[in-house]
Amino acid sequence: MNADLGDVFRRRFQRLPTAAARAPGRVNLIGEHTDYNQGLVLPCAIDRETVAMVAPRGDSRFRVWSQELEAEAEFSARDLVRRGSWIDYVQGVVFALAERGCSFPGFDLAVASRVPREAGLSSSAALCVSVVTVLNSAAGLGLDARERALLAHRGESEFVGVGCGILDHFASALGRRDHALRIDCRSQETCAVRLPPVALLIAHSGVTRALAVRGYATRVAECRAALAAAQRSEVVGPEAEALRDVSPEALGRAEATLDPLLFRRLRHVVRENLRVEACCRALSAGDLEAVGALLKEGQRSLRDDFEVSTPELDLLCEIADALPGVFGSRLTGAGFGGCTLHLVESDRSSEVSEQIAARFEAQSGRPARVIEARSSDGACEIELP
Repeated sequence: MNADLGDVFRRRFQRLPTAAARAPGRVNLIGEHTDYNQGLVLPCAIDRETVAMVAPRGDSRFRVWSQELEAEAEFSARDLVRRGSWIDYVQGVVFALAERGCSFPGFDLAVASRVPREAGLSSSAALCVSVVTVLNSAAGLGLDARERALLAHRGESEFVGVGCGILDHFASALGRRDHALRIDCRSQETCAVRLPPVALLIAHSGVTRALAVRGYATRVAECRAALAAAQRSEVVGPEAEALRDVSPEALGRAEATLDPLLFRRLRHVVRENLRVEACCRALSAGDLEAVGALLKEGQRSLRDDFEVSTPELDLLCEIADALPGVFGSRLTGAGFGGCTLHLVESDRSSEVSEQIAARFEAQSGRPARVIEARSSDGACEIELP
């Protein structure tokens, strides 16, 4: 892909790139919808990545080519205007860098990606992190991986307006091969957790996440409302900043006083944080049966308490969990479509992949694309020829 994008860059811009970088997508093992509640998450970067290449210009303009979309867009770093399209993610990175006080010229920029779009595998974060990493290299900004992750998050959350947590950008920037990354979204502390030998299968439901933006914003608002209701009911004190501050012991009082819908949202977040901690312990012990049970429990919570699953995602999990060699399954990402994650014995991954795809199509009438992902290192520069 790197050589192909280099050729595309030369044809589009009539010169060679001066810097290149890659940033991976991610799959979240467990810890869904906890990041914006200042909770715990456990993603790993995967071997599907976005590559970005640049060459500096003599003005403040950016010309950007997307190989996947076969589209070009331009903007001025001095006049950033949200357009409601893919180019906003690149503008968001430039916005975040400018807000930080970084100085650099305009650039010609080309991007190509192997991260499936609208699948819940963080294609947007991979784009943002690849762009900030290549600009850091080309302009000599001296930003470390954590700083780049925070800037990519700022661009997507504030300029694009997604309002997302740091999970995706931290995983893409700070991922480590053969490890998951435990992230405390309040303190922003990270800890690598070694993955025992196991296959990570990702199945795309065929349902794109077009409704996810609206649904995601609704869930964020509901969590805020649940916190406010818990404070009014004195389930937590006024100093509580997020649902992270509701203890498991307080769930009984919360159920007795909160609106049922808000209570279900709260219960998911509280128990999901516990599942992340339990999953880290089980992975460290090599107990894949326990990890699988936690994935199944998390899926039930995402389906029933947080209501972000779909019939297609449920079906993929049900099919996989009935197959020999599968430890457990759940949706991954925000839900409302996209992908499921399946933890599978390594020597049965091909057989399980085929069975999931065949049975899902037979029962739903939809094809399912199943891939085996490997954990990957986070974003880095790429040496050009």
